[in-house]
Amino acid sequence: MKTTQNISDPAAWHRTLCHINNWLAVCGDLDTTRPEIGKAQLQAWIDEGITDIIDLRGEWSDENFVATYAPEINYHYLGTHDDGGWQEDEWFEAGLNAIRTVQELGGKAVVHCHMGVNRAPSMAYRMLLDSGHDHIEALELIRDARPIAGIIYAPAAISHHLRSNGVDGLTATERKVQVRNWLNDNPVDLYWVISRIRQSES
Repeated sequence: MKTTQNISDPAAWHRTLCHINNWLAVCGDLDTTRPEIGKAQLQAWIDEGITDIIDLRGEWSDENFVATYAPEINYHYLGTHDDGGWQEDEWFEAGLNAIRTVQELGGKAVVHCHMGVNRAPSMAYRMLLDSGHDHIEALELIRDARPIAGIIYAPAAISHHLRSNGVDGLTATERKVQVRNWLNDNPVDLYWVISRIRQSES
């Protein structure tokens, strides 16, 4: 079981770059409210091999900041909501288009939202499914790399993946149930995680 019990300080994970594999990492956002810290964080991403940023925040964009201080980075803005509901197919499609380009060019992307708890891990999950990972293995890879990952949009991601690949009927139903069961069996206390991160920002 991969639960919140394994996390002692959620805020310490907020802006920790978590490598999933050689072409994908997940993180929270750049601290552009404190430019010197944001610039140092951006340089650290570059030093760790990041060539592309995939920003999923509907509420903010660092495109100008990145263009100013790291113009060599490719910036993909795919902003969306974080209301806990459903993510649209078009959002996942845009993410897949971006990461396929990164892979074709031999780069490495950091996928991030504000806290790196739900939107970014969920998009990373969809990307792993696209690359051939098993639907449960992919969840475990993300949680192992980033223990604060709630991945609450994973049901939308697996649904999009199955429909995109023509998987329906009993097989599709079983896999969607397995994903929901995994999330239920490996819970993250999102209220506690998010509140600790917000507290550290105040």
